[in-house]
Amino acid sequence: MSTVQNSSLARISGSGVAILLAGGAITLVAVILTVERGITGWPFAITFGILVAVGEMVQFKVDRTRNRAPIATSAALAYALLRGPEVPVPHVAQVAVVIAAATAAGVIPRAIAGLWWDMVISCRRVISVIAAAAVFGLVLPRDMQWDGTWGHALPITAAMLLGVLTAGVSDALVGAGQATELFNRPFPAALRDELSVLARIGLAMGISGMLLAASTSMLGLWALPLIVVPLLLTQFAFRRFASAQRTYRTTVRSMARSTEIAGFSSPGQNARTATLAVAIGNDLGLTPARMEALEYAALLSGVGQLALADPSPGGASLLRTREERQRAAAIGAAVIERSGVLDHVAEIVRHSNDPYRQGRANNSGIPVESGIVNVALAYEQLVGEGTGQSPEKAMESIGLGIGAEYDPVVVESLRRVIGRGFRF
Repeated sequence: MSTVQNSSLARISGSGVAILLAGGAITLVAVILTVERGITGWPFAITFGILVAVGEMVQFKVDRTRNRAPIATSAALAYALLRGPEVPVPHVAQVAVVIAAATAAGVIPRAIAGLWWDMVISCRRVISVIAAAAVFGLVLPRDMQWDGTWGHALPITAAMLLGVLTAGVSDALVGAGQATELFNRPFPAALRDELSVLARIGLAMGISGMLLAASTSMLGLWALPLIVVPLLLTQFAFRRFASAQRTYRTTVRSMARSTEIAGFSSPGQNARTATLAVAIGNDLGLTPARMEALEYAALLSGVGQLALADPSPGGASLLRTREERQRAAAIGAAVIERSGVLDHVAEIVRHSNDPYRQGRANNSGIPVESGIVNVALAYEQLVGEGTGQSPEKAMESIGLGIGAEYDPVVVESLRRVIGRGFRF
C-alpha cells in the first residue's frame, strides 16, 4: 500500500490546507528568528526533540478519525514549559523550530514505511504547542524559575496549566472546524465532542507534560527516565485499547456479512446503509458514542432476517410485511444482546422497523437512532448502488411516509445529506 493511501495527502480539505499553510508560515518566521537569536540549551533541545520524534513515529489511531501521539504531545508541551535555574529558557521561536523539526523527523519514517499518518493532525499538534509556549511566556516573567519556594511554584504551575489549556482549547476549536467541514457536523456538536476528548485524554497528556517540565526544570535531564516510563505505560494502554476497538469492529462487520453470504441482503448493502446512517448522525450532531452504536446497528440491522424462511429478493426487506420486518428486528436484537456488550445497539435494532407514528412519536424512550436506521435502510433499498431509483425519486417515495412511517426530523436530515451530494 502506498504512502499516499496511508496518509491524508489524497483527502486534505480546505481547512486542512489552511492549517498546513499557517503551520508552515509560523515555522518559517520561527526559523528566521531562531537563526538571528541562536539556539540555547542544545542538550535539552536535542533530548526533547528525540522524544517528540519517537512519539510521532509510534503514534496510533484510536477513534478512527485521528492519530494519537501521547509521548510526542507530552514531550512537546514539556519543552515549551521549561523554566529552571539549570535550564536555559527556550524562546517561543526556538520551541517552534525544535518541535516542528522533531515532528517532521518522526513522521518521515512512517511515510517511508507506508504507515498511516496525517500531516494535518501533526501540524495541529505543533501549532497548539506553539500557542502554549506563547501564553506561558507572556504570563510568566523570564526570571521566575523553580527554586523550591511556594512563591514561585504556584505562579509557575498556574502558568503551565494556562498554557496547557490554551493548547487544548485552540486545538479543539480547530478540530471542531475541521469536523464541520469534513463530516458536515454542526459546529456546536463538533466543539462539544472535541472538548470531551480534551477532558478525557488531552488533559492527561497535558498534565504529563507539566510533570515532565517541572521535574526536568528542577533536576535536569536526569529526571526524564522517571517521567518517561509512565508515558510509555500510557502509550501501551492506549495501544491495547485501540487494538481491542479494532477487533470489536472487525467482529461486528463479520456478523453483518453473514446476511450477505446467506443471501438475505445484497452485497455491500449493510455497509451502504451504515455509511448513510453515519452521514445522517453527523448531520444531527450525535455524540461519538452514539455514532458508533448507530453504525453498528445499521450494519447489524438485517441479522434477524436469518431466522426467516426465505431471503428477500435482492435483500429488499421492504417487500416483506410489517409484521415480518418487526419480528426480524426483534430476533436480531435478541441475537445482538447475547454478545453481552452490545445492549445499546440491540435496543436500536429492536425498534428499527417500528413506524414513527406508532413508535417514537408516542414513546420518547425509543432512540432516534432507530429512526435513522429505518430511513437509511429504506433509501438504500430504493436507490441501491446506482441500480434503483434516482435520489430524487427515492426522496419523493420516502417523503410520502413522513410522520407515519418515518421520523420527520430524520427525513429532513436525509434531505440535507442528499442535497450536499451524498452518493453510495
